[in-house]
Amino acid sequence: MEHLVFLTGRLAEPALRRVLASLQPPSFTWEVREIGLQVAALMTADMVRRRVPAPIEASRLILPGRCRGDIDMLAAHYGIPVERGPEDLKDIPQHFKHAARATDLSRYHTRIFAEIVDAPRLGVAEIVERARLHARDGADVIDLGCLPSTDFPHLEDAVRALKAAGLAVSVDSLDAQELLRGGRAGADYLLSLTVDNLWIADEVASTPVLIPREPSDTASLHAAIEAMRARGRDFLADPILDPLPFGFTRSVTRYQALRDAYPDVKIMMGVGNVTELTEADTSGINAVLFGICAELEIAAVLTTQVSGHARRAIREADVARRLMFAAWTQSRLPKGITDQLLTTHAKRPFPDTAEEIAVTAKSVRDPNFRVQVAENGVHVYNRDGHRIAADAFAHWPDLKLEGDGAHAFYMGVELARAEIAWQLGKRYVQDQPLRWGCAVDAPGDNLDAWCAPGSTLKSAPESQEP
Repeated sequence: MEHLVFLTGRLAEPALRRVLASLQPPSFTWEVREIGLQVAALMTADMVRRRVPAPIEASRLILPGRCRGDIDMLAAHYGIPVERGPEDLKDIPQHFKHAARATDLSRYHTRIFAEIVDAPRLGVAEIVERARLHARDGADVIDLGCLPSTDFPHLEDAVRALKAAGLAVSVDSLDAQELLRGGRAGADYLLSLTVDNLWIADEVASTPVLIPREPSDTASLHAAIEAMRARGRDFLADPILDPLPFGFTRSVTRYQALRDAYPDVKIMMGVGNVTELTEADTSGINAVLFGICAELEIAAVLTTQVSGHARRAIREADVARRLMFAAWTQSRLPKGITDQLLTTHAKRPFPDTAEEIAVTAKSVRDPNFRVQVAENGVHVYNRDGHRIAADAFAHWPDLKLEGDGAHAFYMGVELARAEIAWQLGKRYVQDQPLRWGCAVDAPGDNLDAWCAPGSTLKSAPESQEP
């Protein structure tokens, strides 16, 4: 069994010991060393080297999550692995559970077609710029959405420019001539053909996406599938997903029926009818839809991000496909794998109880304000007292910061964050921005390297060419 040494400060030491003692069954032996500072978050790598003598008899050295500095230097100095723990010590049980059960999120099966719905109204340079942003967010194919009764004279130039940029391209139109133009310019896919215009597929090398004449006309979709099979051509089939609450449930059963009838056919699902036309947070909608995709082994999804509330739909789709692929292939529920789709709420928003915060507050002997959040509100404390309020403004009279503009600004920011966290049920950590999952860009995001905390797994995406 490994032996771990945890470094901490005076205020956090009792809570750290309680958390480590609560680990059942224990997967390692441990000891806690308080290194002579009050606040663990102020620890640095240089401070550790000065204050903790070598050698350390341990398998690993665990530092506070917000310890700054070069931990590789410490590993070389002590001759053992050194790592940062979670930012909140209450997350230690989950941290080590994840580390022991690393989940590889670099793989997926479903490819993302991201539609530029107003492509005819954009210049070629604008199309390429938007396409690059979509690809950065996880799109595998850039879909050029043509518009009814709208000329697209630069369609060919747009296709060629996207191909030159190294991007896969699809052309989405109801006009046969636009589909032909896109195909002849080198588009990889054409959306969408029915059994009545399969002749277009005979004219170009592009892979067609087949749809029924009408969503309920499954016989016509089956006829198109059989015709393309007879030609020996590759294709995708899309039974069409209807919006809520106007046929959505029945349309889902069409996808199930298509998979039952054709176990080996590559299926596409267009999810924009649900994400765009439902005014609800799209992160949860995408989670459900990609769970369906995992069950039915959907090869590709067509998505859009036009409405303001759907502005992160592509990134959410990328997270959701990886999450559901991992859950499906490992036969586990999509829990405890990643919190990137928990954009509004946190699974464990209040790690400390009001009683635990009160105990910590009593031990503070300096004038610096600490801010924490518990179920009963926002806590602010220092040596002069402990205050609790749900409204950030209610704390102001007791802070006595008149004339100290910089400190007042700082406390205003922190109390605003804390109040938002308390209202929504999010995790709040002083001096750290609130976490919004994949709803916002975060420095260092790299989905192809995503794993559970502590893992170094990385593998190539399992994205089969549809």
